[in-house]
Amino acid sequence: MSNSPAQPLRPAPPRAPELPATGAAAAAKDTGGVIAVTRALQVLEAFALGESSLPLAELSRRCGLHKTTVLRLARTLAHSGFMVQREDGDWRLGPAAGWLGARYQAGFDVQNVLEPALRELTLATGESAAFYVREGHVRTCLVRVEGPQALRHHARMGEGLPLDKGSPGRVILAFSGEPGKAYEDIRKKGYHWSIGEREQGVATVSAPVFGMHWRLMGSVCISGPASRLPAEKLESLAQIVIAAATQLSYALAGNSAAPAHAPVRATQWHP
Repeated sequence: MSNSPAQPLRPAPPRAPELPATGAAAAAKDTGGVIAVTRALQVLEAFALGESSLPLAELSRRCGLHKTTVLRLARTLAHSGFMVQREDGDWRLGPAAGWLGARYQAGFDVQNVLEPALRELTLATGESAAFYVREGHVRTCLVRVEGPQALRHHARMGEGLPLDKGSPGRVILAFSGEPGKAYEDIRKKGYHWSIGEREQGVATVSAPVFGMHWRLMGSVCISGPASRLPAEKLESLAQIVIAAATQLSYALAGNSAAPAHAPVRATQWHP
């Protein structure tokens, strides 16, 4: 039996402190949300439009989380198909993320109603057409059809944009019952146009779209460069946009006859 003195235990190296919760994670903590879920969503949202993959270090930087945390989240998401790790170690969104977006769009009957209506509007005006919906305190482009012009405005689908800048958002606010003379004027006219309000050099004209029981669904708009769409041109195109919004409202509500005028009520955007 050995009589050699016992070796003293070495203290374990200290763990690197987790970065303080910021942004969505901090909001989840303040409102009693599940931080782990919020952080997983941060990882999914770290991918910008057009990015096929990202290395772990870049995901960590964008999320404000340690690489070990991001790796654990990514591997968990990969089990359900929301992320995939490539052979070079980088990460990309998985097929489940695409199916989730497809299910979201299917709730609005994109193929059968929205997209054909926007395509007709594009043919009638010669400009790009889009359908915006309200997501909490922002608006997002759900469907878009590009116009035939070589010079046109490009909007990114799914990007959160302010409600109080640009005609699509202001129309949504107005027909959700937002108080104020500016919004009352929009309700009286039934449409709104803007030039360079959110994005310099871009002009838009929008009208509201309703579903059953006059529930506000969103707004339809056309957009293009301000050089081609001055105020008088937008005014002349407004009636075409209103007509498209009206027909789209019939289709989404499942009605074949025009709805009678009804008072505006604040509603949620979703069906």
